Amino acid sequence: MSYQDAKAKYAAFGVDADTAIERLKTIPVSLHCWQGDDVRGFDTDPNAPLTGGIQTTGNYPGRARTPQELMADLDVVLKLCPGRKKLNLHASYAIFEDGEWADRDKLEPKHFAPWVKFCKERGLGCDFNPTFFSHPKCDPLTLSSPNEETRRFWIDHGKACIRISQYLAEQLGQPCVMNIWTGDGFKDIPGDRMGPRERYRDSIDQILSEPYDFQLVKPCIESKVFGIGVEAYTVGSAEFALSYAAFNRDKCIPLMDNGHYHPTEVVSDKIPALLAFFPEIALHVTRPIRWDSDHVVLFDDETKEICREIVRCGVERVNIALDYFDASINRLSAWTVGFRNLQKALLFALLQPNEELKALQDGDNWTKLMVLQEELKTAPFGEIWDEYCRQCGVPADGQWFDTVEQYEADVLSKRG
Repeated sequence: MSYQDAKAKYAAFGVDADTAIERLKTIPVSLHCWQGDDVRGFDTDPNAPLTGGIQTTGNYPGRARTPQELMADLDVVLKLCPGRKKLNLHASYAIFEDGEWADRDKLEPKHFAPWVKFCKERGLGCDFNPTFFSHPKCDPLTLSSPNEETRRFWIDHGKACIRISQYLAEQLGQPCVMNIWTGDGFKDIPGDRMGPRERYRDSIDQILSEPYDFQLVKPCIESKVFGIGVEAYTVGSAEFALSYAAFNRDKCIPLMDNGHYHPTEVVSDKIPALLAFFPEIALHVTRPIRWDSDHVVLFDDETKEICREIVRCGVERVNIALDYFDASINRLSAWTVGFRNLQKALLFALLQPNEELKALQDGDNWTKLMVLQEELKTAPFGEIWDEYCRQCGVPADGQWFDTVEQYEADVLSKRG
């Protein structure tokens, strides 16, 4: 079937495929740098274990070890993925030159100037994350620590990240979403649940007292249900994070990671719930299996449902980013599969006759609503996706993996 034939099929549902493709070209999706090196970063011992609630599994060869290797890997992925892209950095990916080094509380915009150059040359925006893990000053708490010296270090790190985020936004001409997440919590039943949360709230207050333009810098508060080593109590729970964002709507927004909830909860349903009260939100899209395992995003039901709600509620109100890290498979393939699948889910959502579906629901016509939704599942989506890839100048499905395999043979296999 040709694109024109597929387009006609969708026109019968009242959907213009050309319009859907053009709309998708404008939606930015943030590609996370940490898939390429298993969240190691460049500011601490690259062979030290990850700590603070972060864990990767697998030891597939070819992990990026330097900024140059990571940038080279990213370049391959960017050429294989359609759509408008941003880069997502953690503070631990600071690049130090001429023998210089700065601890996280002393990071400066200049330590990210090479990333700005990288983004400018490729037309990318950039999002940013303070790195509250894998550092000697995790005691193991950070922003909620009762040790004031520890807490001051991490508050100063957060403030430094506000300044860096402002720099990234100004240099690249696009808003920078700056996400605050910590793995603070306890392995076993605590004797005090309130104290850590009061300290955490005060710490975020102090971080956000650093001057920034809220039109350019979008601080987020991200929650989590539990993590490795903090199974009994998480300071930054969903209730805490949402309450903080709700009471500070003039300076931050909520961020939902669809791996950070109980297995029976779905973020797709939470998106319209939050957008009923917040002007905008942020998302980290991953694939949880049993827990926040950060598997590669698939073109599965929940990813499609998340993107349906993004489209129905207004894509301009949702800041979308990927967040997963699989060290058990080729890392470039993991990046590419996840990004392309999120793009597929967005295109699938844009090809739904959402106004008609809404009218059927409002008219209490659940019979026809079900029939239409089921018939849409077998519409010729693949041909529309192939056309989108063609217009974006990237390979269609079945045509990109050879590039990754060749790069593995030529480059990745030669890394120690």
